[in-house]
Amino acid sequence: MHLTLINLFKKTVPGHIFRGKRRLVKPVSQRAMDTLTREYERQEQIMLLLRHPYLTLEQSSGHAKELQKRDKLVAKWTDEQTLRKMKPHVTIEERLNQLKIKEAWD
Repeated sequence: MHLTLINLFKKTVPGHIFRGKRRLVKPVSQRAMDTLTREYERQEQIMLLLRHPYLTLEQSSGHAKELQKRDKLVAKWTDEQTLRKMKPHVTIEERLNQLKIKEAWD
């Protein structure tokens, strides 16, 4: 009975509690400030690493050629065994060829 009375006469915000003119504003805690500060410091470290790359443009221009990754990928798709598994290319003419009965117009 006492809990019902407390909940019945409790002063709350009308409507949605986090929207509108009379919304409930959550106070900013020290823990939230520390978390935000750490996040900003982490982003600044990432931006520093991105501004000053490990390799120069000349060094990074040909480093993947020695690994031959692209050649291996192309060889994988041009393999005859792989090409046999794929369906052949179909044109629109081949699809609509069944509709062509005769050429003469009546």
